[in-house]
Amino acid sequence: MRIRRLSAMVALSCFLAAPLFAQQQKRPNVLIIYTDDQGTLDVNCYGAKDLYTPNIDRLAKEGVRFSQFYAAAPVCSPSRASLLTGRYPQRAQLDNNAPSEEGHAGMPGTQYTMAEMFKDGGYTTAHIGKWHIGYSPETMPNQQGFDYSFGFMGGCIDNYSHYFYWAGPNRHDLWRNGQEIWEDGKFFADLTVQEVNGFLEKNKRADKPFFLYWAINMPHYPLQGQEKWRQYYKDLPAPRRMYAAAVSTMDEKIGLVLKQLDRLGLAENTIVVFQSDQGHSTEDRSFGGGGFTGPYRGAKFSLFEGGIRVPAIIRWTGHLPENEVRDQLCVNIDWYPTLAGLCKVALPQRKIDGKDIQQVITSPKTVSPHDIFFWQSQGTNENPQWAVRQGNWKLLHNPSGAKKTETGPDELFLVNLQQDTAEMKNLTAQHPEIVSSLREQYLKWINEVAQQ
Repeated sequence: MRIRRLSAMVALSCFLAAPLFAQQQKRPNVLIIYTDDQGTLDVNCYGAKDLYTPNIDRLAKEGVRFSQFYAAAPVCSPSRASLLTGRYPQRAQLDNNAPSEEGHAGMPGTQYTMAEMFKDGGYTTAHIGKWHIGYSPETMPNQQGFDYSFGFMGGCIDNYSHYFYWAGPNRHDLWRNGQEIWEDGKFFADLTVQEVNGFLEKNKRADKPFFLYWAINMPHYPLQGQEKWRQYYKDLPAPRRMYAAAVSTMDEKIGLVLKQLDRLGLAENTIVVFQSDQGHSTEDRSFGGGGFTGPYRGAKFSLFEGGIRVPAIIRWTGHLPENEVRDQLCVNIDWYPTLAGLCKVALPQRKIDGKDIQQVITSPKTVSPHDIFFWQSQGTNENPQWAVRQGNWKLLHNPSGAKKTETGPDELFLVNLQQDTAEMKNLTAQHPEIVSSLREQYLKWINEVAQQ
């Protein structure tokens, strides 16, 4: 009799523990939407009132939007390398754009990516879209922690032929799991939506969470917005109308994926992160511009605010605040430890430069975890472009887009961002002690950051 009662108690305890066990095992999925060359304020909810972006606006309404969010680099490859490693681009060993030619390496395979972290934590991982972090077998997505990969490996492609046309000879660039594939005439953004939604359908089961990195190649050139949006913006002046059509085309594709999350019942258990890789392009291939920075100076390639301050949003329905804005300084490298914390995934035993911003996300009163932040990008080895931000002070050296008359022979530019958001007045002469302090901290950082 006693044995029967004991068996019944064990069975009951197992029954009661089962829901708790299932709840503990139901870790959130992660979807990172990383856009390409999208300007600092180029979303309707960020102030671009001439743009129609209801789906990105929806993410902001249902999540937390950041007003002072930065990329760790003002160009594509190092921005992506820093995102996926949680490290400064210099420590990630990719501080400039990777080659767009097959067989050429990029970020070394010795780096431990976010995909590897999630995969080791029991997640199914996928990359869909642009890569541009390495084009050799050991540096392509499947060797960097992604179970599945679909997209192109270089910096950009024509959206219909999937050829890279910007440095001859013309090269076809479309791959699935390391094998070249052909999808003649099919719009690349539509192909990525098909891939993303197919991945979501396949991985909707609750017992196996997923990490999906959707690197949209828009509004990067070529600005091939679809006809619906070309007509919508036909009365805007050039190049804004070409750029706007690309942005709204991209927003529409994001909406199709959000609908798929809803349809599959995945929205409440999927963390969605949205961010641009850096500021908008002013290259000839983008008709000289088209992006919107409002009061901010600079664009892609520049360490002025317009090159590195980007739109960023996080949504996790039912778990994080909704329709709120955070003004604290945060950076793309922060997603690495933050998502690890939210998903209860172990961080690697190596140097991580990003900070966990969970408390910033949940409270507007929490101070930024970054007392100081550094950038180095472009320029020559002897005369690099670099910047340091500490509090409201920002010191730039050889900033792209500045005139020699603005920086003088030392090529330094000091600004107080609280007083001069547009970064137009150089205060180096008025505050030599601040210049000296920030410069010394930069020199110490650049010597340290090369250590792995």
